[in-house]
Amino acid sequence: MNKRQFSVIGCQHAHIGIFISEMLELGYSCAGIYEEEQNGLSRALSDKFGIPLARSKEELLGDSVAVVGCAAINDEKIDVIEYCESRGKHVMVDKPAVVSMDGLQRLKAVAGRGNIEIGMLLTERFHPAIHTLKKQIEQGALGDIVTVGMRKPHRLDAAARPEWFFSKKQSGGILIDLLVHDFDLLRWLTGKEIETVSGYIGKTIMPERPTFYNSASVQVLMQDNIVAQLYADWHSPVGSWTWGDGRIFVTGTESFVELRLQGDPLVGADPVVIRSTNGESVESLPALQPPCTITEDFLRRIGGGESILTQDDIVKASEATMWADRTVTYLNRYEAP
Repeated sequence: MNKRQFSVIGCQHAHIGIFISEMLELGYSCAGIYEEEQNGLSRALSDKFGIPLARSKEELLGDSVAVVGCAAINDEKIDVIEYCESRGKHVMVDKPAVVSMDGLQRLKAVAGRGNIEIGMLLTERFHPAIHTLKKQIEQGALGDIVTVGMRKPHRLDAAARPEWFFSKKQSGGILIDLLVHDFDLLRWLTGKEIETVSGYIGKTIMPERPTFYNSASVQVLMQDNIVAQLYADWHSPVGSWTWGDGRIFVTGTESFVELRLQGDPLVGADPVVIRSTNGESVESLPALQPPCTITEDFLRRIGGGESILTQDDIVKASEATMWADRTVTYLNRYEAP
């Protein structure tokens, strides 16, 4: 790819800073950031990276621009994807790419036409601890996978959230927003497809935000009778050492592995990989660095090379998330039985 510029259209979540930073480190320059609201985040990223704020999207689609990054409001990302397709620009979006079945069908249509490559910041495949787990599975260290458990409590910081965050229509809600990572990892780690999903989404806070739900507990049956439990909430304490104490548990016929993705508050912030086997005592494995960043992986795909995260993976993770959201039961403490 000879073009050496990128741009950002839509700047509503700080995750886009990952894309910006990695593109700059790879030697690209940024043509600018466009955010209709000209919000605090767009100004902060502009100041941090020395990137101009654009007055229109059109300014950011010049011939020198190879890739567009997008962290628009969740239900508007598909509009940006289609807009980029109309201009022949590859696009990397923050997760989730879509929040409705209509959006999913539009995403599938863009992917099916094959005019551009679509990336999504499913960054957990590129987390050192999860990369280490993947290597352990590939080497047969766990034997056959029996169960997978994933927990991701998050800090809410309600006062700092934009209004759209509390709207199910705009944000997608807790399952779509947070568990899209988990559905992607389930397919990647096991090599199996999802068969059935059940579970509950709970609302026990904020009656003044009627479509905002604060917990998700989901059970997934995969091929070969692998069962997974997925859990997320918005209740990490304010005093927690991290915004989200993400943990992954994988039980195999030969060993058990626990990942503490944000480290251990009593030990340190580095990710922790704990393995216990039938033949050895409990040990801590070094967390291995992935071979590339998610942005490098995307650029490799654009160039026609093999990638760790494919466009098909993105579509299937989005589809599984949409399906799950339509299948689970929503429980609202504030609604009459």
